[in-house]
Amino acid sequence: MSTTKFPISIEKVAKSKLQNIDFSKLAFGHIFSDHMFICDYKEGKWQDARIVPYGPFSVEPSLSVFHYGQAVFEGMKAYKDDKGDVFLFRPTENYARMNKSCKRMAIPEFPEALFDQALKTLVDIDRNWVQPGLGNSLYLRPFVIATSTGVQANPATEYRFMIITSPVQSYYTTKEVKVKIADHYSRAANGGTGFAKTAGNYAGQFYPTALIKEEGFQQVIWTDDATHEKLEECGTMNVVFRIGDTLISPPPTERILDGVTRKSVIAVAERLGIPFESRTITVTELTEAANKGTLKEIFGCGTAAVISPVTAFSYKDKEYQLPNIQDGYAPRIKEFLLNIQYNKSEDPFGWRVKI
Repeated sequence: MSTTKFPISIEKVAKSKLQNIDFSKLAFGHIFSDHMFICDYKEGKWQDARIVPYGPFSVEPSLSVFHYGQAVFEGMKAYKDDKGDVFLFRPTENYARMNKSCKRMAIPEFPEALFDQALKTLVDIDRNWVQPGLGNSLYLRPFVIATSTGVQANPATEYRFMIITSPVQSYYTTKEVKVKIADHYSRAANGGTGFAKTAGNYAGQFYPTALIKEEGFQQVIWTDDATHEKLEECGTMNVVFRIGDTLISPPPTERILDGVTRKSVIAVAERLGIPFESRTITVTELTEAANKGTLKEIFGCGTAAVISPVTAFSYKDKEYQLPNIQDGYAPRIKEFLLNIQYNKSEDPFGWRVKI
């Protein structure tokens, strides 16, 4: 990555909000730290990079993002070890994926070197918001929105790139995560935007997810739009299945997000000697394995929750319980990842980036 330093103006808050925050009672993503990064795209270039106090900004009702949905984002975290040092986890993967999303949504790509500099500068300024202790982190939300005014159905000519940060604890407060396999609604379709981390993908999930929550489930396992037979993602996460002693996960496609945590799970599994297959898996294969007793584990993996084990799944009104096994793969892989992220062990992959 380029070592060029970009001009970033910095305006700090007069007084931090930090002392007013009860870190023992955090709701995920509702409290935001003191500062944010902003950079605008105008006249064909990204310009006016700045870090300013977190707060609202005024926009016109005709802002393009409100009408045509040109918006992409990433999810990242910063971690603090017991010595007070702060780390990022595989940030270059997020820089590259965000630009992949931008390209699909006809948004100008953001310079990765500026992304890196902005993120590290912002986290360093608000490093006291990164709380130590396993499970605590600073959630980082880079995003881009279309800021041109007007309601013509065209790509915008102006955009705003921002980074906001939020202190968080665990994403799921319950240990019981039950999922339902979709047999009608779909998350994405061939030729669509499923591989991009764009806002509309998530909006389209809210309604079917609300329906299954009324039935007592926490998440949907999405299936392909054509046959509803191929398993794809779990809620907003990639999904991994253990059949026998082998982990299986649907590979990234134009419908499935190329998850950074999923890539990390694969690498850790290989290092631990756990067989891993990145391939298509069907509902039929899953239910047959459950009936035979060879289905051992299901877990979602993503930045927010890291690894979220599933305790049961339902398909066409039949519920399947997952066995409560000792020394499962999911907790072993999660511990390995957390030890890297919180600087509790060596990092054999070079994923940890110190701020």
